[in-house]
Amino acid sequence: MLGTKRRSFAPLIQISLEELVPHDHFYRHIEKSLDLTFVRELVQQTYAVVGRPSIDPIVFFKLQLVMFFEDIRSERLLMRHAADRLSILWYLGYDLGEPLPDHSSLTKIRARYGVEVFRRFFEAIVEQCQKAGLIWGKEIYIDATKVRANASTDSLTPRFAVEAHLAQLFSTESAELTSEELSSGEPTEQKEQPAPQLVPVSLSQEVDEDLRQHNEARHDWIEHLGAQDRHVTSRGYHRMADLRVSTTDPDAT
Repeated sequence: MLGTKRRSFAPLIQISLEELVPHDHFYRHIEKSLDLTFVRELVQQTYAVVGRPSIDPIVFFKLQLVMFFEDIRSERLLMRHAADRLSILWYLGYDLGEPLPDHSSLTKIRARYGVEVFRRFFEAIVEQCQKAGLIWGKEIYIDATKVRANASTDSLTPRFAVEAHLAQLFSTESAELTSEELSSGEPTEQKEQPAPQLVPVSLSQEVDEDLRQHNEARHDWIEHLGAQDRHVTSRGYHRMADLRVSTTDPDAT
């Protein structure tokens, strides 16, 4: 016989969230380890002395922690998520039939507190985690973004060609004026400048080998500034910065 499940919900009698949430649940450990009573003094100056009671600041900051733990980026979604989770209701201190704060109230509270309050809250939480042994302190995680650098491999050129090109551009013979020309104050005749030479982008095998041998004796021009000792090792390692240079970022190694 084919059975059919009917949706029928009877009211709960003599049951509480303390019985529904497991004793080893994550939020029970958080409630035991983190004392958030300090936030009342932290935000007391942002409230008036008289008026309608506000949402408990402890509840607000607990919701911020839940948003972080559950990887939620919307306060509207946060409150929908909290309404479906018994463990979150228990952590916030709300009973099954008790209405939760509206998401718009969280937005207004966050704007009222400001960045400085959140910074002090974060520092206090980290300090408590250290005292509770929740922070190991032996590993560092760094978040990074891969960005194409100015010194890309497409911009590399033989170093000797760049040095020769720069020496030609800034030669003293073509750039400096004689003392007689400076004292007379008369405009000098424009000398015909040689056509610029193109910078080579490739080397023959013979020239490359000669350049490698020549640069083996040039490591001191880097090391005397306190750089690491990068002599050619027995494994054949050679500093590529001595041979090639980036035309877009010459300081890159």
